[in-house]
Amino acid sequence: MSNPVILGAKLNMRRESLRTIDETIQQLKEKRDELYESVESAETDEDLQAIEGEADDNDKEIETQESEKQKLEDEIAELENKIEELNQKSPDKQERKDERHMSNEKLEVREAINHYVKTKGQTRDGFTSVEGGALIPEELLSPQKAPEDVVDLSNLVRRVPVNSGSGKYPVIKKSGSKMNSVTELANNPELAKPNISEVPYDVETYRGYIPVSQEVIDDADYDVTQLIADEISDQELNTKNAAIATVLKAATAKAVTGIDGLKSVFNKDIKKVYNAKAIISSSLYNSLDTEKDANGRYLLQDDITVASGKRLFGKEVVVLDDDMIGGADGDMVGFIGDPKAAVALFDRKRASVKWVDNDVYGQLLAGFVRFDVEETDSEAGFYVTYTEATSA
Repeated sequence: MSNPVILGAKLNMRRESLRTIDETIQQLKEKRDELYESVESAETDEDLQAIEGEADDNDKEIETQESEKQKLEDEIAELENKIEELNQKSPDKQERKDERHMSNEKLEVREAINHYVKTKGQTRDGFTSVEGGALIPEELLSPQKAPEDVVDLSNLVRRVPVNSGSGKYPVIKKSGSKMNSVTELANNPELAKPNISEVPYDVETYRGYIPVSQEVIDDADYDVTQLIADEISDQELNTKNAAIATVLKAATAKAVTGIDGLKSVFNKDIKKVYNAKAIISSSLYNSLDTEKDANGRYLLQDDITVASGKRLFGKEVVVLDDDMIGGADGDMVGFIGDPKAAVALFDRKRASVKWVDNDVYGQLLAGFVRFDVEETDSEAGFYVTYTEATSA
């Protein structure tokens, strides 16, 4: 008889792979649309041949991914049928109280990871192994209730799921180009060439220790996996936010003075093709929150449709700690621009835990995440340093 724990782990692996393939296919289709749009801007046969070659390669990759997707869907259906058959044969083994809140496969993988932690890595059955550690399924990392005041910068930038540790990602820069009207049978007018650049990425591994006491490990009734999932989610959020903020701070520097200086950045310096936002330090937010216009109205307008609840000149405001978007407490700085166009997060989506040696404490449980953050468009925003205007 097949082991339900193993089947559950296999099913979880296939579902994780299917999610990754779906995201990859979506990215490839978006790239295909961009390539088709760039045909109108081609000026020579060489340009057309280059676009055609890249489009053909892209279409072949879509076909490959679609074929792999179908294969995974068939395997998932087969595994689900096997698990259902086992559940019908052994109903008593499935009547645990936790099953009212989670699917069979989640429970099986969760118990396997609990056992891995409690045996200090000696038991490795029932979960996906990554470099000697246990892969934490993405669905277990989703927090049941995230604090409302937590800012996740990865939601503001372009997220690119990747399957390899390094590579190049093609980016077509926003140019604001437009088509020209032509009369019937007239020659096609010259259009602006698309500016296609390749952004290299190199996924890095980040590690942090998970505080798991021996008392928790020895307590058979304690859900160690939930503790690990919560801690990894928190550390992953902080790590990605810091990496994204580092790239935002590397944007073109600009010093501005007073409200008029900020208005100039929004009105003149950033092209209208970009969806500009203000990602600012809490000190800058505090300064702006007390400013009023000539009619005595506060500059920051209330807007419940955005996370921060505020807008500046009609643009969304995102507030970060001073030492994250700046260098120290009191820094009045921020990124003004389109973060989705300016920054890309290349995400392996592979969180795992592993027992590692420590010279002082023996063994420590470490959590790992893998991603890279790169600038994709240097013209999409500015890193501003704000100085309050002096009264005349």
